Amino acid sequence: MTDNALGSYLRDRRTRLDPAAFGLSAGRRRTPGLRREEVAHRANISATWYTWLEQGRGGAPSADVLDRIARALLLTDVEREHLFLIGLGHPPEVRYHSSEGVTPRLQRLLDAFEVSPALIRTATWDVVAWNAAAAAVLFDYGSVPPERRNILRAIFGESRVREAQYDWEHVARFVVAAFRADATRAGATAEVEALVDELSRSSPEFLALWRENDVRTYGEGLKRLRHPVLGEITFEYSAFAVDGRPDLGMVVYNPADAAVATRIRAHLAASAVAA
Repeated sequence: MTDNALGSYLRDRRTRLDPAAFGLSAGRRRTPGLRREEVAHRANISATWYTWLEQGRGGAPSADVLDRIARALLLTDVEREHLFLIGLGHPPEVRYHSSEGVTPRLQRLLDAFEVSPALIRTATWDVVAWNAAAAAVLFDYGSVPPERRNILRAIFGESRVREAQYDWEHVARFVVAAFRADATRAGATAEVEALVDELSRSSPEFLALWRENDVRTYGEGLKRLRHPVLGEITFEYSAFAVDGRPDLGMVVYNPADAAVATRIRAHLAASAVAA
């Protein structure tokens, strides 16, 4: 990395922009891209200050200045993060983006887990994708409207989900604490206010747990369920980040032993025949 990594990066991003895309004339330019003063104008900072940044003068910029420059240069989220890392030595504050669903490729990945229930959830724990094993073993999110496909709503509002838990109180406490940590980490505190208000009104148990202010990481562990057809089943679960999609996380429940896997496979086959 160069001694002036910030200036080099800003110059590189600036010269990649097409002036015509901003309604600017592309004629009589000595170098490609936008001029320094044009970037400064778009960022609402002085041309002198922006020039100094590219030249490695004037000290470290503020987070506000970097954020304005990121918008002026039309940086992607990963480019914006890199700008903050080289400019300030730390990533920017999290900006939450609501999920727009999953790609067909991600759905095919879920479907590849034949006997392992798997789902993809947002930072606010809305379930946006799941596989056949999840629908048959955990909860069929397709049976409820999209706005109801939320893990907390299922835990606190669906009797069949509650009855399947071996220790519902322990599970509920863990879920609320992990949910709080995920939403806060993603910068989605404002986005979950309506959900928290709704559950607080409908469930005194949720309200009590929410007031405890506990936080947990989901990570990995064991999950025991009482299934109406399969009986007692145990899974090893693991949570994964979806690279390039900070708004999404994937959870996979792997059967703890071959016998559970065999029972799930037979149950799925019987359900397919019945359908």
